[in-house]
Amino acid sequence: MNYVLTCCSTVDLTKELLESNNLPFLPYSFHLNDQDYKDDYTYPNEQLYAEIAKGAMPTTSQIPMLEYQEFWTPFLKEGKDVLHITMSSGISGSYNSACMAANEINQEYDNKVVVVDSRCITGAYGMLMLDGKKKYDEGLNIEDLEKWFIDNRLRYNHWFFSTDLTSYIRGGRISKAAGFAGNVLHICPLMNVPADGSLAIVEKIRTKKKCMNECANIVCERADNGYDYDGEVFINHSACLDDANTFVSLLKEKMPKAQCTIFNIGPVIGAHTGPGTIAVFFKGKVRD
Repeated sequence: MNYVLTCCSTVDLTKELLESNNLPFLPYSFHLNDQDYKDDYTYPNEQLYAEIAKGAMPTTSQIPMLEYQEFWTPFLKEGKDVLHITMSSGISGSYNSACMAANEINQEYDNKVVVVDSRCITGAYGMLMLDGKKKYDEGLNIEDLEKWFIDNRLRYNHWFFSTDLTSYIRGGRISKAAGFAGNVLHICPLMNVPADGSLAIVEKIRTKKKCMNECANIVCERADNGYDYDGEVFINHSACLDDANTFVSLLKEKMPKAQCTIFNIGPVIGAHTGPGTIAVFFKGKVRD
């Protein structure tokens, strides 16, 4: 192929899976306890969430233009174009940085960089990239694959719930009063990512068990072929593997053909969710 397909580390897959699929990725950065780290899949997720539980407040920042250009330059020097898919612009400003970086570097080389907003985050972003790589391997040219991403990105559904609202309160996603009441009353907010790629609270459900069941029902309702869905379901979690396994068991009772895989929520998204979040991703009805 005369071009390369690339992404960012916030696909929240594994380094081994990205490497085996020949998907080069650009790591985000995060700041924790006066130290800067690269989200290159070397920092232990468990350690991040343990630090947050002790009161640490990690921060993240969008990828600078220069880092995008340094990442793309070797491919351009090889005479290849680049199709780069970013994390949702509704969550991060990195899409805009990537577009500006591409506009600038495209003036220096005969080859081009094309940037697409995935409108996805974490596991849905990862699922989208793996499916896109299959299309790449089938031989789609860069224009057709760019169109495929734009045409299909909103079919990747995102649903989240959390048993620990502390980080959502710190980040302003949930007010202090609502968060305090939620923790006392064991309320799990059920959230999703709508078409604009932002994060939205859909419903506040009392008790984790009820929230899990409602989330599983939504997957069955929205997935391709409903209860007969036999596609992939990615479940990403932040230091709550037992809950992730419980959710998989619940979903498999309702949707036995689903192919469920559990991943971590990586440090960049995890810095904002904190521990206790389950995120569920699958292909289905177009998000609105």
